[in-house]
Amino acid sequence: MHLRSTLLAAAALATMGTTAQAKTICTVVADAKTGQTIVQEGDCEGRVTPASTFKVALSVIGYDSGFLKDEHTPTLNFRKGDSDWGGENWKKPTDAVRWLKYSVVWFSQRITHALGENTLHDYATKLDYGNADFSGDKGKNNGLDRAWIASSLKISPLEQVAFLRKLVNRQLPVTAHATDMTLKVVEKTELPDGWSVQGKTGMAYPRLPDYTFDEEHPWGWFVGWATKGDRTVVFARLIQDDKKTEGTAGVRARDALFAELPSLIAGSSK
Repeated sequence: MHLRSTLLAAAALATMGTTAQAKTICTVVADAKTGQTIVQEGDCEGRVTPASTFKVALSVIGYDSGFLKDEHTPTLNFRKGDSDWGGENWKKPTDAVRWLKYSVVWFSQRITHALGENTLHDYATKLDYGNADFSGDKGKNNGLDRAWIASSLKISPLEQVAFLRKLVNRQLPVTAHATDMTLKVVEKTELPDGWSVQGKTGMAYPRLPDYTFDEEHPWGWFVGWATKGDRTVVFARLIQDDKKTEGTAGVRARDALFAELPSLIAGSSK
């Protein structure tokens, strides 16, 4: 326990430039094969919005339902009125690979609207994905547009890791094709020490009492899995900014975990 805390402290100092304006709510890393917890620090049981990390589960759902066919089918065009706050990358023809790489919200909305609230709820229930609530904001009838973005759908870091472990072990109650394609299209990063990491960032603003967004304190997620040789781990990192900061909280969570992950994993075997 002392070694793990020391490694966390050292890694935090090493990445101070990217995380100085954020607090880490939870870091959890587990061995994918055995389920053994390698690191669990902070409040890892509290549920918050999954934000764009939901795209990993939605990929599974999209492929299992048949809406998604392969990496590039369907390729959908941006339409007037689609969500466009992600800039020019959101206005280009988008397939599953671009959807996950650039976190294109309107592509998610095409899937959710095609499937409907009941089907999404049924899928999330059988996938054990958080509270499986796609009702959206109370009285707004907007669940298919934003249930996963600071709204009704909520999940904890531990639930994220449990879902991801079933995914990489091919234990989800879906077709092999849905699992295979999701494992293929989630963005991959090769770390210098040989770990290959696939994961998804997410960011969303909490709601203030007057229902406006608290832009000073966004949540930032990075969830996924990492493989080196015959070993695979699954992980979730959840942070929350202390004040309005340039860039996105999800990217800061990702970059900090990239820096820390090898030491955290190495520390577990000492």
